[in-house]
Amino acid sequence: MSAIFALVLLGACGKKAEPPKKMAIPVTVAAVVQKTVPVQIRAIGNVEAYSIVGVKSQIGGVLMRVHFKEGQDVSKGALLFTIDPRPYETALKQAEANLAKDNAQLENAREEVRRYAELVKKGYVAQEQFDQIRTNSAALEATANADKAAVENAQLQLKYCYIYSPISGRTGSLISYEGNLIKANADTSMVVINQIQPIYVTFSVPEQHLAEIKRYMAMEKVKVEAVIGKDEAHPLEGVLTFVDNAVDTTTGTIKFKATFANQEKRLWPGLFVNVSVTLTTQPNAVVALTQAIQTGQSGQYAFVIKDDLTAELRPVVVGRTLGAETVVEKGLQAGERVVTDGQLRLIPGSKVDIKNPESARQ
Repeated sequence: MSAIFALVLLGACGKKAEPPKKMAIPVTVAAVVQKTVPVQIRAIGNVEAYSIVGVKSQIGGVLMRVHFKEGQDVSKGALLFTIDPRPYETALKQAEANLAKDNAQLENAREEVRRYAELVKKGYVAQEQFDQIRTNSAALEATANADKAAVENAQLQLKYCYIYSPISGRTGSLISYEGNLIKANADTSMVVINQIQPIYVTFSVPEQHLAEIKRYMAMEKVKVEAVIGKDEAHPLEGVLTFVDNAVDTTTGTIKFKATFANQEKRLWPGLFVNVSVTLTTQPNAVVALTQAIQTGQSGQYAFVIKDDLTAELRPVVVGRTLGAETVVEKGLQAGERVVTDGQLRLIPGSKVDIKNPESARQ
């Protein structure tokens, strides 16, 4: 019995132990594609009103009525405020009365000049007396002209009682309310109006881009896109319209402005946006997802999945990054599959288990 057991044990010891199988590492992959990509410069921009007007009164008086609500859109020429016109109506009537009185005296003086002109020719009156009559007529004519100017000024003052919007835009917080005593040309505006259609987006870029941007602006309109927050699916389109006349020596940047129609009023003064200036396009560019590009001691690389489902470490040379995508100048070809998640567990030759085969094919 012991002999049989020894033979069985000897046979078992003679077999070689099989090495453990390597487990496939789960990864997600994406296909490298070839397509036309825009050549862009990106920056952070700030939205500015196209124009800003602080509305003030040119005359003093009691504010009788406000013809709009705070935050309301108003059109150019819309009536905003009414200052009590009664004191100015009275002043106008008084000026008109003075003009009428002096005009009557002027007509009488002119008639006297005509009569005395005939009399002085016949020698019935002295030349000195005629000169005095003529001087009185000239003085009355000057007085009538001054009265006429006073009437025009009174009419203008009365017109200033009605304050109209100088631009189309949106009103801000109301600073002066009905019943307030308004001072002429006060330091504080009665209301501030921002023109937001169109609207500016101001941004700065490094000075080394200036020559390139100016070159493309000379050829055609340069398109600018603005993205609010993370809403990259709905960018707003505008046109580059302003280049500052000097580089900021402190930061080494230069300021630009783009004009947006802002039809939906999504852009609001003071809002920060992500700006993309599209200069031209690059055809047939090799593009991979940005998250597939890794950085090691020897530079940037990506893991490429071969047909036998093993990983190959491939050094790459990248160009521009366009959000979630990166242009790869060397190292990858269109149609290859690169690992986008799970790279930390990979080494060259590792077996992989693709968790998103549909995305990889797309």
